[in-house]
Amino acid sequence: MLAAAAVKEHVDSVEIVEAHELPEGPAPRTGVPQAVHIHFLQSGGAEAIETLLPGTTGLLLAAGAHRVPVTTNMVIHSPEGWYRRWKRATHYVITASRDLTDSVVRGQVLKDPRVGVRTHTRAVALLGDRRRVTGVRVRGADGTERELRADLVVDASGRASRMPRWLAELGITGLTEDHVDSGLAYASRFFRAPVPTTGWPVVAVQADPRLPRPANAGGILPVEGDRWHVSLMGAPGAHPTADPDAFEAYARTLRHPVMADLLKHAEPLTDVSVTHSTANRRHHYERLTPWPEGLVVLGDAVAAFNPLHGQGMSAAAQGAVALRDVYAAGPAPGLARRAQRAIGTCVDTAWTLAVGTDIHFRTTTGRTPTVADRLLHRYVSRLSRTATGSFHAATALTDVLTLQATPASLVRPGVLLTALVGPLRPRPDRPQFTPAERRLLRDLQEADGPAR
Repeated sequence: MLAAAAVKEHVDSVEIVEAHELPEGPAPRTGVPQAVHIHFLQSGGAEAIETLLPGTTGLLLAAGAHRVPVTTNMVIHSPEGWYRRWKRATHYVITASRDLTDSVVRGQVLKDPRVGVRTHTRAVALLGDRRRVTGVRVRGADGTERELRADLVVDASGRASRMPRWLAELGITGLTEDHVDSGLAYASRFFRAPVPTTGWPVVAVQADPRLPRPANAGGILPVEGDRWHVSLMGAPGAHPTADPDAFEAYARTLRHPVMADLLKHAEPLTDVSVTHSTANRRHHYERLTPWPEGLVVLGDAVAAFNPLHGQGMSAAAQGAVALRDVYAAGPAPGLARRAQRAIGTCVDTAWTLAVGTDIHFRTTTGRTPTVADRLLHRYVSRLSRTATGSFHAATALTDVLTLQATPASLVRPGVLLTALVGPLRPRPDRPQFTPAERRLLRDLQEADGPAR
């Protein structure tokens, strides 16, 4: 949908080829199994979508999504300690179910008469040759195949993309791929929140790769419908399961029991959904020579990330903006290649963040940390520890984590000096709930008292 939004102003018409049915409203969509796990838009991603589809953020919030200031409205236990809830917020995340986000974006795109959708249809091959792609061959639900001619083909088909094979069929080989897998599994479910969700913080316990046990983590996001969306993650040897009776108990095995303490007051609304598809995978299309005119690959089809880091939707949105900006310049030789390189640049920050964390887990395969990786990890850890008591350090980190600055910004002289000085305030020693939030939690505990 974002790819369609990116190009619709520069073409006569856009045809979206969709293998499944598109639901009406915020309902589950076949082909998006990751929707059962927590999703949020970093401010960098939300602003990218707003650039492509003005008014989208307002529509999301009106439908019940939450705009959560970072770190003002977050209770997060990092490996270096509790994040401080600074009163000044420099960034934000948008929290909502994936179904709601999809629905709002889809509605914004499909109201444009230039955009159509061909459902129950699969792309099965590229048309053209190694110099130029001229369309796709598609197969309908009845098995009938036909050719769709186009000046531009955008592959936004996600992790299941068959582009490497299709390029090989055109005689384009030499594609390189990076694959880094921490082995984390996800277990998620929705709950009826026991407290008002408006203004309620994101709660998370992050994994610490330095501990001598399998890593695990978890997060609670306030979403539409007065619900909490909760995901638990664990490495091999500590995988969460689909057993609903074990969900809260697993949350209690995290580095702090804050999530389990909250969940004992919440009402489960769904079963537990589990996935093991969390590897980081990147295809370096931007390096291929030759690259055919008329073809661009976008989103998870280029790079898919461990969802632990919450970068996937935002990186895809920024890639769509890059596509729009290149095509806004007008037709010229090498346009598709320039777009592919621009998309690759957008992927770089999210890839560095995800892989730079995952390579330090003991269970990770595909790459091991070098001496330089270990030194950088130690520096970022020191900066993160400094951020628990330094607004300057916290802002430098969140600039990068929200995809609004590159990791290189963390080694600017001012940031280096801040890390050297260390935290200016004592590190918080417990979950940073506000007095009002603590009163709500005490009320819950007192209400549960007689029953226990």
